[in-house]
Amino acid sequence: MEPFKNFLNAAVAQSIAQHLQRCDPGFDRPRFEALATAGLEALELKARAMQMADALEATLPESFAQACDLLEAALAPPWPDDRLGSAAPDPEGRLGLAGWALWPVGEFVARRGAGHIDRALAALHAVTQRFSAEFAIRPLIVAAPQPVFATLQRWTGDPSAHVRRLVSEGSRPRLPWGLRLRSLVDDPSPTLPLLRALQDDPSEYVRRSVANHLNDIAKDHPERIVAWVQEHLPGAPPARRALLRHASRTLIKAGHAPMLAAWGEDRPLQGRVGLQVAPARLELGESLELLVDLASTGRRPQRLVIDYAVHHLGADGQGRPKVFKGWTLELAPGEVRRLLRRHPLRPVTVRRYRSGVHEVDLRINGRICAQARFELQVPGDPP
Repeated sequence: MEPFKNFLNAAVAQSIAQHLQRCDPGFDRPRFEALATAGLEALELKARAMQMADALEATLPESFAQACDLLEAALAPPWPDDRLGSAAPDPEGRLGLAGWALWPVGEFVARRGAGHIDRALAALHAVTQRFSAEFAIRPLIVAAPQPVFATLQRWTGDPSAHVRRLVSEGSRPRLPWGLRLRSLVDDPSPTLPLLRALQDDPSEYVRRSVANHLNDIAKDHPERIVAWVQEHLPGAPPARRALLRHASRTLIKAGHAPMLAAWGEDRPLQGRVGLQVAPARLELGESLELLVDLASTGRRPQRLVIDYAVHHLGADGQGRPKVFKGWTLELAPGEVRRLLRRHPLRPVTVRRYRSGVHEVDLRINGRICAQARFELQVPGDPP
């Protein structure tokens, strides 16, 4: 698989320069290319975008409005649908700037636009229809929240799904890779009217962003999202129901009782449950099998959300649970069912495994119902 950083390479820098010179013959193309590509191969993806933005700052007109006029003139036609990436038209960039070439363009607008909010937002309105401006709009929200949110409210009715998605994605409190919007982490109230306007959007692309935004809020204000689900779930059409389910995923996975109750999944299992794991001893790189036996003693069908937690050992020898999704099912009256899940224990960059006895617990509708243990041996650790 090609490294992500190669999405911003020397050819992209040359394409930016070519289209800017096409729209302004006086644009200093040689200087831009020299600044944008100096030592580029040694840089990672974000550093490459920042270097190209530096080159834009050094070569575009001093007037922010004139710089935006030039950048907009160099853009390719807007993307016609909701899809991004490989589905984008004109992948070679012959018609104008689009795709990854617009990350440094958005960064330029973010850096220079704080004192020119209206013009900066107009530029990002154009950019997001050819790539995404979710990172670029965030510094503007910090700099001038009131005029930006007024514009975002208008954009909830924009004809472009790309623009409507920017309303939600750009204002997410905890957008991955993006500037954390600490004021919205503390109080998400300014974004709630935007999400309300977009949660029934005709575009699944937009609705998915709304779900992720609500899930962001749930990490800091679970009670708000429980209330949101309680308000909007009754009588919800299938698309909204799917959105709300995705928005609830972090709290459901954590066994958050009020959220489980909002979905009618808080009732304890009526019946018996058993958990077995095999093998009892394994090495890092192997897989653990979880075998779950259920037997209903209830008189009515039971909807069960079944997750499991592996308690990874920390440096202090204490287990720290990491919850994994298991099964969501309906258990009929008197039904006996066996479930099997293979859980790989492979090295990953986000976790350090340690040798020793690990616990596994099974959680049904948020309650721990069964436990088991296995011994993990990590190569290089003392036996």
